[in-house]
Amino acid sequence: MDYPITLKVDLPQKLSRLTTFFRIIMVIPHVIVLYFLGIVAGILLFLSWWAILFTAKYPKVFFDYLTWYWRWSTRATGYLYLFTDKYPPFTGKE
Repeated sequence: MDYPITLKVDLPQKLSRLTTFFRIIMVIPHVIVLYFLGIVAGILLFLSWWAILFTAKYPKVFFDYLTWYWRWSTRATGYLYLFTDKYPPFTGKE
């Protein structure tokens, strides 16, 4: 079975020591924005559950927002956990 979402992480050969030192400070703007977007994501997830229960369909708008949010969140988390040295963009686009 193919999974709808895949995550591929390559081993970073060399990381910048300067950005690694300030990584927690550099990711603070993402954490602040993602906190508030996460509240909206939680509400939409709850509403999606009810929509799926009664209509047997996932609302496309909710699905698009949640995938957009999780892409952004995954990139910011990967940056924080030193999986990459590339600063994540402030977007959840592919």
